[in-house]
Amino acid sequence: MIRFTLAQCSLGVLLVAVSEQGICAIALGDGPDALVGALLQRFPGAERAQDDARVDELAARVVDLTEHPGRPSDLPLDIRGTAFQRRVWRALCEIPVGHTASYAQIASRIDAPKSARAVAGACAANMLAVVIPCHRIVRSDASLSGYRWGVARKRALLERETEQSGQR
Repeated sequence: MIRFTLAQCSLGVLLVAVSEQGICAIALGDGPDALVGALLQRFPGAERAQDDARVDELAARVVDLTEHPGRPSDLPLDIRGTAFQRRVWRALCEIPVGHTASYAQIASRIDAPKSARAVAGACAANMLAVVIPCHRIVRSDASLSGYRWGVARKRALLERETEQSGQR
């Protein structure tokens, strides 16, 4: 069973989906149709239900985290990925708010220095926007590269984090 809800935040529409284990998807977009469609593709065999008091409460907490990225998060998560992806995602979560790292730096941190492309693939596979901060990954020259939910959202998240963390 996957329960989900849609909410508004400063970055657009936010979808939060919850399994029995915790939040299994957080997605950002311009409208609900594409977000719900992607959820249906991601969990094709799951029974789905929209809107639920528990999911609404978790969605409110995700919106708060999106708007105030420096706050600690104790959201219950259902992280689904390969062992490699999970290593990458743990490394991403260790990047302090207001800072960035390159794909190559993350590859080195997880003791796979020749795996920068695989790190990029793990970032692209991340289903937990903001909570697993793949928006903190930049190219080696510090320029912004792709982001599953749009480079404009990535830029906005990084600017917000920099401002709120006092890293300017």
